[in-house]
Parts: sequence; structure tokens; C-alpha cells
Amino acid sequence: MVVIVVWPSSDSYTTQEQRITVRTGPAGDQSVTLDATLYLPKEERPVPAVLLAHGFGGTKRSVDTDARELAELGYAVLTWTAQGFGRSTGEIHLNSPDWEVKDAQGLIDWLAARPEVRKTGANDPVVAAVGGSYGGALSLLLAGVDQRVDAIVPMITWNDLANAFLPEATGRGPENGVFKRQWAGLFFGSGSAALGAGGDLSALLGGGGPGPESGADPQANPQCGRFAADVCAAYLDVATTGKASPETIALLRRSSPASVAGTIKAPTLLIQGEADSLFPLSEGDANARAIAANGTPVRVAWFTGGHDGGEGPGSDQDRLKFLTAQWLDHYLKKNGDAPSRDFVYSRTTGLDATNRDLVASGYSVKDYPGVAGRSSTAVEVQGRPTAVANPPSGTPGALSTLPGGLSSFVGGAGLDVPGQFARYVSAPFESTVDVVGAPTVKVRAASPTGEAVLFVKLYAIGNGGTSSLPGGQVAPIRLTGLPATLDQATPVTVTLPAIVHQFERGHRLAIALSTSDQAFASPVQPAVYQVAVEGPVTLPSVAGTPIADPNLIWWYLLGGLLAAILLGLVIAIVVARLRGRRRDRSVNAEHADTPLVVRGLRKEYADFVAVESVSFTVNRGQVVGLLGPNGAGKTTSLRVLMGLTRATAGEILVFGHRLEPGAPVLSRLGALVEGPGFLPHLTGIANLRLYWKSTGRPEADADFEQALEIAGLGGAVNRRVRTYSHGMRQRLAIAQAMLGMPELLVLDEPTDGLDPPQIAEMRQVLRRYATDGRAVLVSSHLLAEVEQTCTDVVVMNKGKIVASGKVAEIVGDSPTVQLEVSDVDTATAVLTDLGVRSVTPSEGGLVVDVNGTPRQEVVAALVRAGVGVDRVVPRRRLEDAFLSLVGGDTKASGER
Repeated sequence: MVVIVVWPSSDSYTTQEQRITVRTGPAGDQSVTLDATLYLPKEERPVPAVLLAHGFGGTKRSVDTDARELAELGYAVLTWTAQGFGRSTGEIHLNSPDWEVKDAQGLIDWLAARPEVRKTGANDPVVAAVGGSYGGALSLLLAGVDQRVDAIVPMITWNDLANAFLPEATGRGPENGVFKRQWAGLFFGSGSAALGAGGDLSALLGGGGPGPESGADPQANPQCGRFAADVCAAYLDVATTGKASPETIALLRRSSPASVAGTIKAPTLLIQGEADSLFPLSEGDANARAIAANGTPVRVAWFTGGHDGGEGPGSDQDRLKFLTAQWLDHYLKKNGDAPSRDFVYSRTTGLDATNRDLVASGYSVKDYPGVAGRSSTAVEVQGRPTAVANPPSGTPGALSTLPGGLSSFVGGAGLDVPGQFARYVSAPFESTVDVVGAPTVKVRAASPTGEAVLFVKLYAIGNGGTSSLPGGQVAPIRLTGLPATLDQATPVTVTLPAIVHQFERGHRLAIALSTSDQAFASPVQPAVYQVAVEGPVTLPSVAGTPIADPNLIWWYLLGGLLAAILLGLVIAIVVARLRGRRRDRSVNAEHADTPLVVRGLRKEYADFVAVESVSFTVNRGQVVGLLGPNGAGKTTSLRVLMGLTRATAGEILVFGHRLEPGAPVLSRLGALVEGPGFLPHLTGIANLRLYWKSTGRPEADADFEQALEIAGLGGAVNRRVRTYSHGMRQRLAIAQAMLGMPELLVLDEPTDGLDPPQIAEMRQVLRRYATDGRAVLVSSHLLAEVEQTCTDVVVMNKGKIVASGKVAEIVGDSPTVQLEVSDVDTATAVLTDLGVRSVTPSEGGLVVDVNGTPRQEVVAALVRAGVGVDRVVPRRRLEDAFLSLVGGDTKASGER
């Protein structure tokens, strides 16, 4: 293992890039190197750990946002790129117990050796496995073979990979299944391309190719890419014939949680998507039933997204994050009572009036009922036996479900081909019927060849006659031993995909029997079948209890912190006003028009002085840079300034008012200190409006448009903050600090996370901001930016101010010159012989510390040596002055 780099990522955690080598393979004698990142909370350690696995075709970067959120909740999070993807070595074995699962066991061993990770015994860390899709199956397989796993949260994943890619809705198994060729092709395509940049299959679905992390070997088999030979051969066989051999089914089942579900003891939160034609709700149902049979705590949650539905609308993602955090907190941190095992599901219920986004309402049911539900409604459908044609190889094919939600191109209504389907329609519903589970229906079929492949679909028909396909899924069936005429056919029960859908009064349903579907492989030979529906359609249901306003659930977890802050602010204001009645609150007239005066500031802790004696002034029109090495006391000074901690001695005046918590003068100050903090489920603009509302000031005074123009977020302000990059969050935080255009702006590292063009833009913003009678105090470690942005500078070191004044005054005269010369190599040799202190190449020439040698002597020596000297410029940067002021000591002497 080699640590590549460590850098601070937020105020609450750090990240470490890792290259971790593990032993793997059937005999454990093979090595693969995994590209990994460790996210470590800064809170008191050791802490529990989370193994966070990515989806198929992704890399560790795909789960970076989730990892950061878990780290902020106090977990050590290890993400890695699975072997065969990105920068990791090895091949793709589809979560084989001999390969990817052994890799994960090696990562548990690695975590057990980290002192930051809590342990329950030797080589036994407190650890959970979390992941979606490919990563979700890995968490299940890992828990089935390694009892060190303390909890798992698998999401949108499979139970039986053979059944997922060769489904058969009559229960006859994948040996008779219908090949899901579109999804299989995407899986194989993403693995063959060794996709590196995208998450899951997003890059392929979006038309992209391998990203910068692609580890594709140009010498590899172009047909197989980074797939292992046995996996590649299995895919090519099924894709060619449309059927799976016993060897292929055995290979797929080895990579299936079904093979180990009976041994899983880790408490399991199963999250499955209602819009998922890849791994439908039935796959999650099979996992839940098998694990619960062991007596293992299991909770099931269905949500309105999935592989076909993105993240899900409304508050669904926030609800799932709440459930995940609650599950991990109890089983890893041992916080609170055991989470409920109630079944939770969601249904889209309308539009959010504030942002026109879909809202998903949540419902809870005591214990998990399975896809069969707790009750059922029988609905008769009308229609006659019909002759339907099977086209050669299923072309042209019906369009009903395509990978990744591409069916949205037909509005989710499906598209059947005339002559290739029969349709059976019910009467209008007399009352509302909620469907939660897998409907069933009986069909009959006859074929001159004795075989038929059919696709059974349930449509919902609204009052206006518009059809939709709930869940966007179909039930494929392969029938054999069929008679030549329909009157001799035996009814077959078909289990349709599980759905969550509400049929309102006046709505109808329809059952369609189609001979083709673009997502599946169909028989090559043309034929004409006779088909019919036999009896009613059975619709399962449960009596779900609505969950309190779904928009509040994640608020309770993260927004509670904001509520506590607001409550503290209210208390502080009340206390300040009561104190104001008992003592003189007069303004210091001398400084009534001065934005900031700091006098004799001192901050002590029990055995440590963070700020010893600090005094400086910020006047109108100034941009003042607060500089100092780590531990100099900059952040502590800003915390006192913002009322986040109390000074031991000294005072701070803002426009002549002594600063204390709740002081009304704080309304004239805007700040970004200790990083941005926003509610992730709200949009950027909603966060800003919530913040401004909490101040109690009129909305007209906020100047939202001007602040947002400064931030430069554009249309991103209407996206949820959880989708923001670090730089976008930083810009939103700057906009929040500028709301109301405060007369004094205090910013701690405002350019953190911004790219060079944004930094240059921020430089202009701060200068403009101070020209209208306002003032800016900015703390930064980017000395070049301070030199180009600030009018004045205050340099701190070891809790004291070592210099303050105009930037030009601090920079002062230069012992260094920049020379533009005709021959850099010869000039370097001449100057070295002359005895100068240093010679450094730079763009256009050399930077020379002349060490007291007169400049004319330097130039004369170069000319004598035949070197042309075009220009001599005195050079001294703020960095030079800074290093001389702090004596070159940039190491922290303590936490300040």
C-alpha cells in the first residue's frame, strides 16, 4: 500500500488517496492493486468504517458525494475502484466470490490495521458494506462469506443474476428465460470499454466513452476488453443463441447473493427501485425473504427511482439517506433503539409548487408483506382470442422498456406494433385502487411450432384515454409444448412486475400480450400465435400509513443542526436585549463609521494560547488580507469575530458597536467562515431563501439577484445542493455571505474549490465590492491571490501580528531581480561563479537573489561573458516578504 496524497476536504473530514494491493483468486495467490480513497472524520477516533462500493462501469469517483456525506456523519469511509475498471488492475469477474469478494475481504483486513478505525477484536473492524447495483450485490455477497461485516445497505441490486438477465414470469427459471439483450449488451459494452469516468452505465447511456481513468489495455482482446475469459465466453454464447447453457447459469449464480443469502447475519437494509427494468422489485423481494429466514434483522424500502428512474423525485433520496444513516448509527455506533423493520414504499403524488419537481409521498406498513401484498382486488378484462404475428428475430419490435429510462422517448406509454399484440381492457374503476406488489393474470397460447415467446404488460388508462406503463416493465414468458389450436391450450399464470400505482375512480387497466420487445431477444423464425387472457387480473395491495411530510425527514437529521443554531440565536438575542436594559449600549463615536476595529484580542484554552495579542483595523474601501501559516491564529480570530467563540480578553468593534452574540450590528456583516453548510435536499436558491428568512429581515432587502450574479451559478441555483461540486457549494456560500450586500464582508478561504478562471473572477468581485464604501476581510493561504486582490495585509504568526500595512509597503525593496537574457545556460554559470545566493529559471529568463552584489556588477559580468541582457527588473513578491516575516517557519505550533 502506498499513500499518494493527503489533503483537507472539509472542516469535518480529510481524504487520503491510496493504492491497496490485495491477495485474490481461487487459491488466494493472485495480486490486484485497487485504486482507493479513504475519508477520515476529524472527530474523536477511532470511528466505525463503511466500505462504499460503486456500480458497474463506474469508479470510486462515482460514489464520492455519498462518501463525503457519510464522512460528515462520523464514519471512516473507504471507496475503491473494482478490479477491471478505472485505474485498478485485474479483470471483471462479476462479483465472483474468488475475485471481487476476496478483494473486499482484503479491504476489511486493511481497515483493521488502521488505528483510526474502531475494532471489536483482532483483525475485526466495526464495518458496514454499502453500495448500489454492482456494489449492492457485493455487499450482500461479502456479508454472506465474512462475518466481520456488522451491517449492510444494498441498493437496487440482484438476487439471482441468471434470473435477472434471463427472466421468465411463469416461474420456470432462467433455463427457460428470455434473454434481456439490451441491458446485457450495455453491461458487456461498459466492461469491454473499461469505462473509467462515469458512474454505473451513465457514460454509455449519455453517449460518452471511456473517461480519463480508463484502464483499458490496448493489447487486450477487443471482443472481451477487461472481462475475464469465462465471463466473456458466457456472454457471447447467450447473446448469440438467446439461451443460457447450464455452465453459464452456474457462473452467474456464483456471483449472486442467492448463493449465500442463507448465511447472512449482518442486519440488512434493502433498498429497491420501483422504476427498474434491470433489477426489479422481485429481486429485492427474494433477497429480503432469504435473509429474514435466518432470523437476521431486515428492513425493506422501495422508492420511486431505480436504474430507469434516476434518483427518484421529490424527497425520496432524502428519505433513503435518513433510513441509511439511522441503520448505520444503530448497528455501528450503537446509537438509539433498533430501527423499525416496517416496510416503506413511495408513490409519486404530484408537483412541488415551489420548484415544479415531482413529489414522492412515503407510506409505512407493519412488517414486510412481500410482492404478494396483504389483500387483493380482482379486475375482469374484456377481449377476444386473437391471432398475433411473431416477426423474424423480433424485428420490428414493440417499445416498452429500454435501459436507463430511454423509454421516456415515448412518454412512458409504450409502443406496440400492429398485428403483433392483443389488448384486453377493464371497465372503469368504481373507486380508487392502490396497487402495491406484483399483479397476476392467466393467459392461454397456441403455436404451430409448439413454442412461443410472449411479453405480458399491464397498462393504466387515464380518464382522457391516455395509456401509461407503470414501472415501465414487462413480463417475458417462454412457453413450450403448446397445442396448435387455442381451445386445447392450458391457462398459465403469469406474475407481472411488482409496481406501486394508484388507479383512480374512472381509470381502467389493460393487459397486452405482445410477440416482440426491443429490450429482449425473440425467436428468429416467424410464426403466428393464438393468444387470450383467461379470467381476472389480480391486483395486490397493502394498507400503507402515510409518513409525515416527506420533505421533513432528512431535515430532522441534518436540518436539526440548523434549528439548534437558530434557537441559540434567538436565545442570544433575548439575552443581549435583557443585558442592554441594564447597561449603557452607547456607540464608540470615534469608530462609528469604521467597519472593523480589533483591539488587544486574546484567546486562551486550558493549556494553550491560540491568539496572544491581535490588533488591526479595516476601513471602508479596503480589502484586507489576513495571512499566516497554519496555526497562526487566523481562523480563531475569525471565529471570535463571528461570535462563534468568546475572546479571553480584548474587544472587537463593528461600526463602533462592541461585538457580542445577537448584537443588531451583525446585520451589517456577512461572512463565510469554516466552510459552507446547506440542506442537501433543497435547491441552491431555496437554501438562500431559507437562510434569509431565518434572519427575520424583509425579502426585498436580500438582493438575491445581485448575490447570485456574483456567485455565477446560473441555472444551477435551481438544482438540489446534493448534486453540487465542492466549488459550486463554495460559490453558493459566497452568495449567501453577500445577501443584503453587507457593509463588512468576512471570508475565510473564499477561493477554496474554485478553478483558476473563477479565482480571477472572485478577485475582481472583491475589489468591486469594496469600492462602494464597503470593506472586505479575507483570510487566505494563496499569497499570490492576496497580493493581487488585497489593498492591505495583516500577517500573523504564532498568535501575534508580525506586520500590517499596505501590500506595497509589506513587499518593500527587493534583494531579487528578474533578468531577461539571451543565453540562460551561460548566464546561470556566470552568475553562480559570481557568488549570488540563488539562480532560478523563470518564464523569459532568470530570477536571481543577488545577495548584496550590485546590480551593475551583475550586468557587467554577463556582458563580458557575451550574454545579452535585455531587461533587469527588481523582483519581490508577497511570498518573499511573508517568509522573511515568519522566519521561514510555516509549521503549525498548535491548533489555532
